Order: sequence, then C-alpha cells, then structure tokens
Amino acid sequence: MYQDVVDLRAFYQSPLGKVAARLIRNQIRTLWPTVHGMEVLGLGYATPYLDPFREEARHTIAIMPAQQGVIRWPRFHGNREGTYGGNLCALANERHLPLQDASMDRIVMVHMLEHSDHKRHLLREVWRTLAPGGRVLLVVPNRMGFWARSDSTPFGHGTPYSTSQIRQMLADNMLTPTSATSALTLPPFKSRTMISLLAAMEKTGQRFWSNFAGTLVIEAEKQIYAADSGNRAKQRVRKPALAGNRMQRNRK
Repeated sequence: MYQDVVDLRAFYQSPLGKVAARLIRNQIRTLWPTVHGMEVLGLGYATPYLDPFREEARHTIAIMPAQQGVIRWPRFHGNREGTYGGNLCALANERHLPLQDASMDRIVMVHMLEHSDHKRHLLREVWRTLAPGGRVLLVVPNRMGFWARSDSTPFGHGTPYSTSQIRQMLADNMLTPTSATSALTLPPFKSRTMISLLAAMEKTGQRFWSNFAGTLVIEAEKQIYAADSGNRAKQRVRKPALAGNRMQRNRK
C-alpha cells in the first residue's frame, strides 16, 4: 500500500527529512554527475531529488501513482513562498505511464517499487519509457538497514529489499544493473543534535557499516536483445524495432 502524498510531504519538510533527502541526493549525484541536455523523469515521490536536475536537464518532470496522490511541483517560484511557476507533476496509473516509447534518458524512482502491487508491469513500463541505453535509478529501503525497522519515516513502510533481490528483479525485466551504493548509515534520530550527527557521520558510515544503511541506491541500464528461437541466446540488437510496449524480433 502506498503512503499518502500528504504524509510524504510532511516528512520531507521535517528536519530529519531534509537531511535524509540531502544525503540521498549526494549519492544520486555521485552516480549521475551530469544530466545535461537529457530528459529526466521522477517516479513515485521523487520531487525532493529532482531540483538539482531542473536547470541542467533538457526537461525534468515527475509522475506520482494514483494510489499515492499528487501535489503540484515545483511549489515555490522565485523568492515568494506559496506562488506557483507552472506545474511539472502529473498523476498516472503505474501500469500505463502517459509517456511515449523510448522518450526518457534518466528515471529516478523513489517510494514506489516497495509499495507497488504490480512490480513487473511497473518495471516493464520503465523499460518501455527509457531510450536505448537510458538509465533508471532506484531508491528503496534496505532490508538490513536501521530505517526499515522504524515506521516513523517513509523508508519503514513497504517491502524492504537486499541488493541481490533488486538486481535480480531488474535483470528479469531487461534492465541491467550497473552500479549500487547506499545512504542513511545511521538510525533515524529525532533530536536535532542527533540529526546533525546523522549528516556528519555519513561518510564514516559509508566506509565501515554501509551494509546497514537505510536505503539502497541502485542504477540499471536499459538493454535491448533479440532472442534466438533455436538456442535462446541473447544478442544485442544494434537497431531495435519497437512497437507499443513490446519488442519485435530483429529480422536479418
């Protein structure tokens, strides 16, 4: 079951949520140092992680699942709080994203996979939407992490995963895992003093106890293959032919 969008917004407006978003953004930026001229999509509740891309990417948009709800984004424009400068966020069915085939270069998925009842359909939609060679980045709760054991944050809800589980799920849906890291290496403290410690100790935690981090940050690349009906070998297709949501067999 998805968390309500109002609860997610409240978390990210809290001191703990702001620090958590910053630490996860740092890992995202490490994996994607530039998205210049690219088409970037945020799926789930990804808006706290999209702002750094807005001035760099060609277009940056967000889609939130119908079961979660949606809020307008970006909310603030200029220096006047509460004014809107246009809307880049939409509500959609996770099984039918309102996007053209191969239209996105980068997709960030946060607070979505762990809640979805249609994971296979969702990942197939991600595959369909990504351009050949495009990349998706998943932020999911770590099943061994401190944060998955507390329901006081969004990362304590839904199904937590291990890195191997996510890698297998991606591979099963024609997405090749390329990189994996983690974030939030200390527990979700509530006091301001301990929240400051959370930020200060992140690098140390990454070095010594990253297996217990609160979130996994895993990147995968879209690959396109043609299946040989004789031996079922997988071969890279140089010029794939796409038709709707399905892949046509490459004809020689």
